[in-house]
Amino acid sequence: MIRPRCLVAIGVLAFGTVNAQKPVKDTISANLEEVIVSVSRWEQKMNEIPNTIVRVDMKEARLQNPQTSADLLSMTGQVFVQKSQLGGGSPMIRGFSANRVLLVVDGVRMNNAIYRSGNLQNVISIDPLSVQNAEVIFGPGSIIYGSDAIGGVMDFHTFEPVFSTKDKLLIKANGLKRYSSANNEQTQHVDVNLGGKKWAFLGSATYSNFQDVRMGRNGGQDSYFRNHYVERINNRDSAVANPDPYVQKQSGYNQVNALAKIKFKPRENFDVVFATHYSGTGNIPRYDRLIEAAGSVPIYAEWYYGPQVWKMQQLQLLHHRTGSLFDEAKLVLAYQDYKESRHDRRLNNAKLRTQTEKVKVYSANLDLSRALSDKSELFYGVEYVFNKVGSAATRLNINNGSDERTSTRYPDKSSMTTVGFYGSYKNNLGKKLTLATGIRYSYASLTASFDTTFFKFPFTKTEIRGGAFTGNVGLVFRPHETWQVNANISTGYRVPNIDDVGKVFDSEPGNVVVPNTNLTPEYVYNVDLGISENIHNRFKFDITVFYTYLDNAIVRRPFTFNGRDSILYEGSVSKVQALQNVAHASVWGLQTGYEWFFAKNLSWKLRANWINGSETDDTKDEEVPLRHAPPFYGSSFIKYQNQKWMLEFDLLHNAEVSSKDLAPSEQAKPFIYASDPEGKPYSPSWYTLNVKGSYRLNTHCTINTGLENITNQRYRPYSSAIVAPGLNFIASVHVSL
Repeated sequence: MIRPRCLVAIGVLAFGTVNAQKPVKDTISANLEEVIVSVSRWEQKMNEIPNTIVRVDMKEARLQNPQTSADLLSMTGQVFVQKSQLGGGSPMIRGFSANRVLLVVDGVRMNNAIYRSGNLQNVISIDPLSVQNAEVIFGPGSIIYGSDAIGGVMDFHTFEPVFSTKDKLLIKANGLKRYSSANNEQTQHVDVNLGGKKWAFLGSATYSNFQDVRMGRNGGQDSYFRNHYVERINNRDSAVANPDPYVQKQSGYNQVNALAKIKFKPRENFDVVFATHYSGTGNIPRYDRLIEAAGSVPIYAEWYYGPQVWKMQQLQLLHHRTGSLFDEAKLVLAYQDYKESRHDRRLNNAKLRTQTEKVKVYSANLDLSRALSDKSELFYGVEYVFNKVGSAATRLNINNGSDERTSTRYPDKSSMTTVGFYGSYKNNLGKKLTLATGIRYSYASLTASFDTTFFKFPFTKTEIRGGAFTGNVGLVFRPHETWQVNANISTGYRVPNIDDVGKVFDSEPGNVVVPNTNLTPEYVYNVDLGISENIHNRFKFDITVFYTYLDNAIVRRPFTFNGRDSILYEGSVSKVQALQNVAHASVWGLQTGYEWFFAKNLSWKLRANWINGSETDDTKDEEVPLRHAPPFYGSSFIKYQNQKWMLEFDLLHNAEVSSKDLAPSEQAKPFIYASDPEGKPYSPSWYTLNVKGSYRLNTHCTINTGLENITNQRYRPYSSAIVAPGLNFIASVHVSL
């Protein structure tokens, strides 16, 4: 039974957190044989895997209370997250982002046919409060996961129903109430598990409301202030002075997540799981467009994403046996339904444009494993994915209510199909050496029909078909029980999707992107070397160096449309661009960290990430900085922990990105950057000091409190539009039964 003092705390407190960059756990675990799941879709020992992998310790992560799953990834200290708005989060992994990194939930890929190359916010659809464990695989993961796994794979596993081990019904429940002062966040969460001997049910629900976020007061970047915003007054657009420029007006949003799973075990070696996922947001203001201005006059009166809805139904069958073909077999059938929309209206323009996209995704994965001997194991499988894209667009006259059709963002009723076959082999060549290798073949086909009503395309239909091979080989050397050396050579690929081939959109003011039907897959080649050490669980150290080469890269470049390099789009003459296979890119870097237990209950952790990259720019005949290579970033913190208390002091730091080191696409967005003495855009360095505390009242109740950004710094993370929270008081109450 919950004690009265915990109930009183719940009635008084509603506490939470907004710090999205706090490291939770380093790559090295206390035990180098720690089990992981993601690499081959089956459990393997950490000391037999050549890939660089970060596991998120969810028990520690929940003490930090990340607001979204983007924040959860950022807390690893090794994934940089960009935010165009508060309701967003685009992970950058080793210089790649958006559709060049892969999202996986419970074994199902979330990347669909309209995942774009710009910043992508879909990771927020995953509820961090229903995640049981999460892993990030660095480098190409195409052997197992296919297209898009170029920079890395983010693999989330949600709560699993738990059976009862006794004759009576197992009942478990958790509740969370959270508040954070920087954006007046209010979050409530509950999950319940009902378990019998053969049946089990798991239900989870979370609701969050995030109001406009307040930036810091110190830092000297006055250009970050939100001085004006647009309101509709007496049927006219009016630029209204913000009474508190530190508050980023029109940045708040709300979100609801729900999860339900039923697990059935008809016999000892067979499991059946049915799951349904739901995530839906309210309208999300697109802050980077709302702060665009011509002089001091805002360009847009309205720009927001409509409700971002993701639904998934999933059936999973797991069979264990000893046979000639497999020892374990897993069949995962899934149906996903995506809906998203964009709504924009320029200042003093009565017509609100709405573009709505619906994507239905059907997928099937069959994964098998077979022990060939006591030293070797084979993993193999097949994947099928079908995407159907619906796209519609209208213009609503907000004065008289009339509407009309307009050009869609994508070709309506377009489709994309991929089929892949893979095999992976692992062999413990000795007590100190493990070999891991694999190969995959994938075939993709894409069909799109173009509506020539609004654009006189020189084509009405396109079909793209083709295959791609990819492979990898890696070695793990264990010279001593406390040391491990990983060496890995891997390749990956990304096939063009509907977004690449058929999209029409304004990439930035004065530029319009048009379809290009001549795209082919892009390929990546990667090598990395990692060393890790764990001395008696008192000192843990890891370092990884890597180099990645992207060939036949799909990039946005000047183009012509019906022989013209400029066209009239949305009332403005815009230069024509298109995605083309005309570039290559190189990324190199170093990721390192340590954890030192220097006294009883005291430890010191440090993480540092240095990533650099460049790509060819054929328009300038030179190499230019890579857009998604973040600045140097690191963290250092000291933690005290005993059975009831945990106290942390930490420092987070990001280095400066000078104007010359900004990618051309970033230099074209000066409104999200500070100005250097020459008036050129750049990203200043920043730091935050933070303190967090957790107290376990009893076995049923835990209270967390803390202060983030204690010195109230005003900063904007690299490539982001939303300014980070200022001084932030956080607290939460977690109750379990």
